[in-house]
Amino acid sequence: MSKKATAAIKVLIADDHAIVREGLRQICAGAKDIVVAGNAANGVEAVKLARTGNGDVMLLDIVLPDRNGIDILKQIRKEHPQLPVLVLSIHREDQYAIRALRAGAAGFLNKQLAPSELLAAIRQAAAGRKYISPSLAQELANQIGFDHETPLHETLSDREYQTMIMIASGKTVGDIAADLSLSVKTISMYRSRVLAKMKMRHNAELTHYALKNDLVE
Repeated sequence: MSKKATAAIKVLIADDHAIVREGLRQICAGAKDIVVAGNAANGVEAVKLARTGNGDVMLLDIVLPDRNGIDILKQIRKEHPQLPVLVLSIHREDQYAIRALRAGAAGFLNKQLAPSELLAAIRQAAAGRKYISPSLAQELANQIGFDHETPLHETLSDREYQTMIMIASGKTVGDIAADLSLSVKTISMYRSRVLAKMKMRHNAELTHYALKNDLVE
């Protein structure tokens, strides 16, 4: 259902970087029909913010310090199915966008997008429609009707996939544990699962696979 012309779209922002939150707030402030109604700096705060019922659209960073953004998205969509969530990421669309959409996101936006595109996505999500960028639309079109076996990386859970991408980007188990606020033991467990599912023996093979399939730059 579209918003009344006199009612501003209330946006909730969940991102762990204060500079990013402020930048998003300023972009929204430049639109007469959009206002920022709340901010969150981590996953726990994001879930609490959604529970207030004060927002029409949430902007959710896919990487937060305490929980995986996809996990948070799934929880928010389960508790508040009426709240559209636009996922933000520094990663390319082909890395996480389809996973986010499958988890219930109203759209996937790269943080390098133009302010006008962000505002358009917010308005579209508030109107109850999905926001799909032209590049993502092409990626989805390429997958429709393409008869092939499921790629190995698509068999991974969201956390396992995230771990694989970070390993392929050159991060150590310790680095990943610190970035995700998890124990080294937990990350090592995810790494072992990834290697087993991918039928690989070590990080070099994971990195080669990720580069070959354009999962990392």
